[in-house]
Amino acid sequence: MSESYRLAGVMGWPVAHSRSPVMHRYWLAHHGIEGDYVKLPVRPENLARALRALPALGLAGCNLTIPLKEQALALVDRLDPLARRIGAVNTIAVAADGSLEGANTDAFGFIENLRAEAPQWRANVGAALVLGAGGGARAVVAALLDEGVPEVRLANRNLERADALAVSFGDKIRVVPWDHRARALAKLALLVNATSLGMAGSVPLDLPLGALPAEAVVADLVYVPLITPLLAAARERGNAIVDGLGMLMHQGRPGFAAWFGVKPEVTPELRKRMLATFAAS
Repeated sequence: MSESYRLAGVMGWPVAHSRSPVMHRYWLAHHGIEGDYVKLPVRPENLARALRALPALGLAGCNLTIPLKEQALALVDRLDPLARRIGAVNTIAVAADGSLEGANTDAFGFIENLRAEAPQWRANVGAALVLGAGGGARAVVAALLDEGVPEVRLANRNLERADALAVSFGDKIRVVPWDHRARALAKLALLVNATSLGMAGSVPLDLPLGALPAEAVVADLVYVPLITPLLAAARERGNAIVDGLGMLMHQGRPGFAAWFGVKPEVTPELRKRMLATFAAS
């Protein structure tokens, strides 16, 4: 192993399901970089010790997945303002002095995927409806506001969580009761499912799309299955759809650049590699 060897990984509990190693190993091979990206199963109660061990173990950094993202906010030495605003850290880089820099790349990943898969979408065209109020929803809301979306409607099964998110992000957020979510589709430019509804093993999202404009874009953060019931229904009625796999791939790009010194791209070949992991599972 040469001195140029670089190592990064993904911490989570559980973490066995993560597809991130496939993506990062593809980029490492594509760019001829000597290194690896591995799964790091870390229980929440061990997160502080695990993060402090990164420099000693020679890791350039790591990603964090459920349920560690929020806990990491208080454990890094420097926190990116966007991560603080979203309330979660998903990417950590080890600085030259061994200190830890925390960032959140989910907002970047969402917008980059939206631009790539629905290039006709424009932020200033109209309102967006975001379903959910967890970490994924917070990243989506931050991304949309930063892009200049004039209004973000927010619906969540737990109204208190939706209200708390709205307080965090300001007066462009309009909370919609969960029972009124179908009405909130009127005059909409973008619909985003940031809940787990529709995920394999979960119940489908119950949302009649009759009021949704034909030109609206429908995005789902769920990527197992790739085409959720929501996306299938939207596609059948002619709406442009954006699946969640692209967000997973795009959010990995800033971390890879920080750890390995190269800005990677999301390509059809990478998507093909990632899709193959679903067929094999």
